[in-house]
Amino acid sequence: MKIRVKLYASLAEYLPAGAKKNEADIEVGEKASPTQIIHRLGLPEKMCHMVLINGVYVAPEERGTTLLEADDHLAIWPPVAGG
Repeated sequence: MKIRVKLYASLAEYLPAGAKKNEADIEVGEKASPTQIIHRLGLPEKMCHMVLINGVYVAPEERGTTLLEADDHLAIWPPVAGG
């Protein structure tokens, strides 16, 4: 099945080749979780601060058990610091 992955700030460099700006459509297995996608893309887990599926926050303890569905949008942000 296909999902859209959106990676923000420094995480965008982990998108597959051919990605447009900060997002890419990727093929995943039927029982894919956000944690599986994080590992597949080689993202450092400690850098995956905020994870959303279709705009809904997924807590760190739920990222391995929450399953993605076809055409879902998975968005991931790193920690942000400001001044």
